[in-house]
Amino acid sequence: MAVNSVNSVNNTVYESTTQTSNTRASQEKSTNNTTPAATYEKNHNTTNTSKSNSAIVAQMKSDLQNRQAQLRSLVEKMMTKQGQASNKGNDIFSLLREGKLNVDPETRAQAQKDISEDGYWGVKQTSDRLVSFAQALSGGDATKADELINAMKKGFDQATKAWGGELPGICKDTIDTAIEKMEKWKNGLEEEA
Repeated sequence: MAVNSVNSVNNTVYESTTQTSNTRASQEKSTNNTTPAATYEKNHNTTNTSKSNSAIVAQMKSDLQNRQAQLRSLVEKMMTKQGQASNKGNDIFSLLREGKLNVDPETRAQAQKDISEDGYWGVKQTSDRLVSFAQALSGGDATKADELINAMKKGFDQATKAWGGELPGICKDTIDTAIEKMEKWKNGLEEEA
């Protein structure tokens, strides 16, 4: 075979490969010019703040119901040991208000823990829950703070009436602390809980 024949075959292969590469490059250029690199697709699963606030409110209500059941159970246990009917709400309040219940040491210790400074029913945690609940109901709108503060005061007055006399000091301290926190939030001095 002659050297010229080999060169001729090499040139043909080279020219064929070059033409194929050029054809691909021009196809890619034309494709790149007409096909977008990315397409925006709207996410239909966007979270609405009112939905997230609703979730907060629902979670807080659930937690409160559980804690109320625990507290009710504690009171019922005390009442049962006293031989009193636990389903008469007014009798429970009057017995508690007048301090006429004999409480076993275990129940007393749990109650004291629950209303302590760091306890679930203590001033700090309870006022924090009140404020968080109010802020969630407002949708984070601090302009509604006065309306919510008035609702808290109204609820406190209703609780006082249901109790049948002046509420214990921890209740007054809790509502005062919650109102103070709401005032700070309204005035931009404290972040949303």
